[in-house]
Amino acid sequence: MGSGISGFAAETDGGAPVLKTGLGDLPESCVASILAYLDPPEICKLARLNRDFRCASSADFIWESKLPLNYQYLIGKLFDGASLNLGKKEIYARLSRPNPFDGGTKEAWLEKSTGGICLLISAKALRITGIDDRRYWNHIPTEESRFHTVAYLQQTWWFEVDGELEFRFPAGTYSLFFRLQLGRASKRLGRRVCNSEHIHGWDIKPVRFQLSTSDGQHALSQCYLDGPGNWVHYHVGDFVVENPDVSTKINFSMMQIDCTHTKGGLCLDSVMIYPSEYREVKAFLNCS
Repeated sequence: MGSGISGFAAETDGGAPVLKTGLGDLPESCVASILAYLDPPEICKLARLNRDFRCASSADFIWESKLPLNYQYLIGKLFDGASLNLGKKEIYARLSRPNPFDGGTKEAWLEKSTGGICLLISAKALRITGIDDRRYWNHIPTEESRFHTVAYLQQTWWFEVDGELEFRFPAGTYSLFFRLQLGRASKRLGRRVCNSEHIHGWDIKPVRFQLSTSDGQHALSQCYLDGPGNWVHYHVGDFVVENPDVSTKINFSMMQIDCTHTKGGLCLDSVMIYPSEYREVKAFLNCS
């Protein structure tokens, strides 16, 4: 090595030159070993120092240590066949971006700070009672969803939404949310407005949220839907993954099936599964 920050000569008190060294004189293997102890943002920052740091930062062993233990499963699940020859740095970069799968109805990506997986499930991947009857439900386009469409309920007596997912999550604790909004938002003269015409029935009885996993974990919560015009993340519960090499099957639902009254005016965007330590999860819980 030697390009970039390199050694230089300086005079001592006696006038004899001595050689001072800089970061650029470190062997590339030594630099790579140091970088392996850093977090990915720090590695990328140091890679901009010079060409040698940039080369060292691409070493496979650095990035393999940042990948989930079951990254080979994630590659097969989320990437296409062209990913077979990717280096570990590129695999990490691709996993860190949203990766659609199951026909584009789901997305998953690596959450860098926790090493867990974030996962979104669109409304189109859920079982919604009455979804095919346009008197009750419609799929409407919107820029406010990552999937560019949401399910909108005008009115129903029986409100029930179910879903399931089988996935090999990296070990850790995960939180599951439904992303909902009372009212239908649109743009008018460049401003966001919310039509609350159909909102009714959600303050009479609470909505019941449930989840269960294939290894016997259960969670149950109930709450009244509120906050017209705002997307709210309703916390269903948490589950723990201990073995990343075993698929966890999750069943989840929300329902309000008291048929003494109708309810309507609800947008259903998606189900979200995030590592419980992720900062956005803490923000969701503080706002709920």
